[in-house]
Amino acid sequence: MAEKILLVDDEESILDVSRRYLERDGYHVITAADGEEAISRWEKEKPDLIVLDLMMPLKDGMETAEEIRAVDDVPIIMLTALGQERDRLLGLTVGADDYLTKPFSPRELVLRVRNILRRTKRQHVEKASFLTYGELTIDESRRKVTVDRNEVELTVKEFELLYLLASQPTRVFPRSQLIEAIWGYEFDGDGNTINVHIRRLREKIEKDSAEPKWIKTVWGIGYKFEGESS
Repeated sequence: MAEKILLVDDEESILDVSRRYLERDGYHVITAADGEEAISRWEKEKPDLIVLDLMMPLKDGMETAEEIRAVDDVPIIMLTALGQERDRLLGLTVGADDYLTKPFSPRELVLRVRNILRRTKRQHVEKASFLTYGELTIDESRRKVTVDRNEVELTVKEFELLYLLASQPTRVFPRSQLIEAIWGYEFDGDGNTINVHIRRLREKIEKDSAEPKWIKTVWGIGYKFEGESS
């Protein structure tokens, strides 16, 4: 089955040329002309990679990337007409995997897409569902957590929260992103829910929940997981 690319740009000529080159390389291409349409297409189509313009009407590329990145690690290539380091760094900050400055060669776009998807495939194959950080182990396939070989009983949400944090160590997750990822966009409960779940997780897996080794608070933002995989 052909890999699916979501191509987002408000310039019809760029969409047309880029789509033709990508389709010629064997990809199935879906297009969107603004950020809101991109979100809709992403939710419906679940693409394998997104090519996303920075400057767009209704919802710009930065907002669109942040919304997607809150719940999905799909590869993103950002397009910018500005060519300024600030915009490139902003794109990378919200989780873009690569960037291209306009005007760009459609052949180069195809090569970037091909290389990122090849790397993503390899990482997906190599990625183990079994995470180990010292005495802490997380078995995603069996949904089992142990500390010092002793099994720890976690609720469904506690496990999902722990696995999300531990699968992307050192990444800082704002509370809003954690709520969206674990509870979904329709969650309308108390915003303090994340804090409560983090506190319970620490009580169950940390030797000293007051001085946590793994789940760290990033004040004013959210939480991150620290630890070297073994």
